[in-house]
Amino acid sequence: MARPPLPLGTWGTIRTEKLGPHRFRARARYRDYDGTTRDVEATSTTGPAAIRALKEKLRDRATPNDDEITRETHVSTLADLWIEEVTAEERVAPQTINNYKTSLRTSILPTLGNLRIREATVGRIDKFLREVAKTRPSAAKNAKVVLGQMFALAVRRGALTTNPVRETGRLRKPRRTVRALEADHLEGVRSAIRHWQQPTPGKPGPRHTGDLADIVDLMLATGARIGEILAVRWEDVDLAAEHPTVTICGTIVYLKGKGFFRQEWTKSDAGYRTVVLPRFAVGMLLARKLTAAGNPHDAIFASRRGTWMSPHNVRRQWRQARADTGLEWVTPHTFRKTVATLIDKEADAKSAAAQLGHASEDVTNAYYIVKPALAPDISHILEQLGASPTTTTPERPDHGPSRTA
Repeated sequence: MARPPLPLGTWGTIRTEKLGPHRFRARARYRDYDGTTRDVEATSTTGPAAIRALKEKLRDRATPNDDEITRETHVSTLADLWIEEVTAEERVAPQTINNYKTSLRTSILPTLGNLRIREATVGRIDKFLREVAKTRPSAAKNAKVVLGQMFALAVRRGALTTNPVRETGRLRKPRRTVRALEADHLEGVRSAIRHWQQPTPGKPGPRHTGDLADIVDLMLATGARIGEILAVRWEDVDLAAEHPTVTICGTIVYLKGKGFFRQEWTKSDAGYRTVVLPRFAVGMLLARKLTAAGNPHDAIFASRRGTWMSPHNVRRQWRQARADTGLEWVTPHTFRKTVATLIDKEADAKSAAAQLGHASEDVTNAYYIVKPALAPDISHILEQLGASPTTTTPERPDHGPSRTA
């Protein structure tokens, strides 16, 4: 009966032989992951030392193949090959690939880039992620996503049998406090914008337009992201309808070497939506249309050169406008949270999620709606802990007439 083959990645009996004074060789048959059994050997000054050297060599055995990724490949090379793959597949948006490259450049490669794939153990990766998370939780989260996909490629190419990133510990999520604008805050926002837009004698630079005020109004009217607001074209609004609407169907993104441009789809499939406009937004858009200068993109909000307006530029303007107002905590995303909180209060979370372009209300509830946790109504049970409505003094027991000596 034929001897059964060795399981993949295992070896048979280790044999040693003396080659000369202070020189020994250890040999074993090893079945590689391609199914071929090969002789592997190592030498050292003593027999036990040769055996130890052989076991280390077998442990770090790289699968012989024609692939460009093996256990000996450096993590930096794996990163380059992975970026090439995701770029060629065209499944990921270009700006997302740019974010991947930023994570590699700023976090991953400076620490792990010179390691070989076999040296990037669960422990080393876990320690790296936790160190990053101490000061930059979001950067650690992004790095874990990137590393997970990189090492998944190494598994697919046969360099590894398991993905070490999957075995790392869960990263601690920072405690989030959702904060939205209230009525007095909104008045402060509009007052800050009015003050910032006023012409100042002797102040250098062009006079401010009404763009910032109108952008904020449309954000409050729709709950859309700032990039989505700046991507709205006149063809996307219907102001003549009985219930005027705007269709959110694109966003402004930035690519190195290309600059800002309109992406013809939103952040997610659920982000493509048509929302009904409140009266204050309809009035603003009608007034703006009467004085709007033409531009080749049909953009409602365009730069002075007729190009797409930069979200970074709008954020910078808002930082200038809110200076010395006590509104430093207010960002363009705060307007989105304000919309979600109001809709949830007056309607429900499902309506808020649809308005914001979320696929479900889970994200909306967790990150966009300000509300305390509501405990179930068990007041009828707790009623038992209250004082009795009538309190009586218990009678003393009657022991009968007293006896005298």
